[in-house]
Amino acid sequence: MKLGMFGQPFHPPGKSPYDCQEWDLQVIRWMDELGYEEAWFGEHHALPWEPNPAPDILIAQAFRETKRIRLGTGGVCLPYHNPAVVANRIAWLDQVSQGRLNFGVAAGSIPADWKLLGINGANTRDMTRESLEIIQKIWSGERPFVYEGKYWRVEVAEPQLPLFDAHILPFQKPGPPIGVSGLSPNSPTLKIAGTMGFIPMSLNADPASLRSHWNTYAEAAEAAGRTPRRSDWRVCKEVIVAETDAAARKLAVESGLGQFQREYGARMAKVFNKLQGLPQPDVPDEVLTAEFNADNNWIVGSPATVREKLEEYQHVSGGFGALLVLACDYADKPQAWRTSLQLLAEEVAPKLAAVA
Repeated sequence: MKLGMFGQPFHPPGKSPYDCQEWDLQVIRWMDELGYEEAWFGEHHALPWEPNPAPDILIAQAFRETKRIRLGTGGVCLPYHNPAVVANRIAWLDQVSQGRLNFGVAAGSIPADWKLLGINGANTRDMTRESLEIIQKIWSGERPFVYEGKYWRVEVAEPQLPLFDAHILPFQKPGPPIGVSGLSPNSPTLKIAGTMGFIPMSLNADPASLRSHWNTYAEAAEAAGRTPRRSDWRVCKEVIVAETDAAARKLAVESGLGQFQREYGARMAKVFNKLQGLPQPDVPDEVLTAEFNADNNWIVGSPATVREKLEEYQHVSGGFGALLVLACDYADKPQAWRTSLQLLAEEVAPKLAAVA
């Protein structure tokens, strides 16, 4: 099984941006050393627990401190930006990376972000699709063209060399691989991924939602004449490995992931559907505790236990190609987190079958 990481990224509120960045960079260096395939980092503006408004800055710095790992935005919230600016910034970052960049995109799902930026949340998925069409057209090198969209108008003029030209194109051709993340059951953004041939990425999904994610993606791909491949599918999951089950549970409950669940995850689970205008989930308080999740939902344990749980997770989902470990802040126990990453890479993943 291929391994990677997905970072919102989560950091406790009040931690300085410098310290957040330093921790994320240290984890990326470890993953590069341990042979992880990729890491993705998200964009958020009004979430103190998810405090990175510009993942491309982190990624640009990390490229200079790593040798082989692919790094990606996870993702750029396309409705928040002019697509021509995104096309240029990502193309430039791809050139800087010399082809190690993945371009993850998202519609943006946080109403506080929408309000801050003056975005109508009802339009974000349509805006995402339109933005992607514009970005890919710019990267095609076609000149001249005018794109008259519902949300943006973009004009690429005939070059007037040596003075004027839309000259910034990606290192990878026709561009860096594009990943689209989905969270809700039957995710509309994963339908976009299937239709447009992008990498599907499922975030923190229960088994039922996972199956709906794949079905939504695969049906859209087949309708567009594409062949969906489970090996392309990335699934993000909370995973912690230690030498014993007891040690792994202790790390899960008492450190970064446990703190995240107590102070943020449990509260967000109660309000997220309301913020989205969806029915409130009827979830008992005890189900939202770190202890319950460590025992029932997260993949926590010794290498043998984690391998068994991941095999079951593969089975119930139908199979996925890459596991993205959910990133939390373990700056209080850095060596324990590095050990978890190492055990997963060296003692668990090699014994799990690849998915075609």
